[in-house]
Amino acid sequence: MDGMDIMLFHSTYGLRPAVEAAAERLRAAGHLVHVPDLFEGRTAETVEEGMAIKEEIGKDELLRRAILAAAPYSERGLLYAGFSFGASVAQTLALGDDKARGLLLLHGTSDIAESATADDLPVQLHIADPDPFESHDWLTSWYLRMGKAGADVEVYRYPGAGHLYTDPELPDWDEPAAERTWAVALAFLESL
Repeated sequence: MDGMDIMLFHSTYGLRPAVEAAAERLRAAGHLVHVPDLFEGRTAETVEEGMAIKEEIGKDELLRRAILAAAPYSERGLLYAGFSFGASVAQTLALGDDKARGLLLLHGTSDIAESATADDLPVQLHIADPDPFESHDWLTSWYLRMGKAGADVEVYRYPGAGHLYTDPELPDWDEPAAERTWAVALAFLESL
């Protein structure tokens, strides 16, 4: 298998050990993984702290940082991936990159512009069920809009898991759900 070139974005907690561990897991499977630090070294202990950092930096600046991080690698065709807030960043970049090879969303999605196109873009979403940040109505609407944009979407729901259930340092940690997520996600990457 030729490994994918993956751009992996962190959550509102910042670039924490769980993100680095995920990158190592992907590297061990043969992928080249880039992990930009959109918060430039800052991390949060709570969601509220993370949201405050995100608000302080601002949406436009965070997107600018993400685009600059991806730009040197985008010609090769990136798979975009991210956790929660990072998933929304990954989705935004993937939908704006006609060379994107795929999109792996962990714990989050983002709004989709009416004009968005994602012709046959392979997309996989792993999400807690229920998720406090991603309601069932929102996810149904998101799924339909991604399909309308042309994406090939798979959604995996994890009943009873907390929002960021793949991070062993957070109260949301759910080891069985996390291991199933990684098994399915690695198979998805291998299929591309």
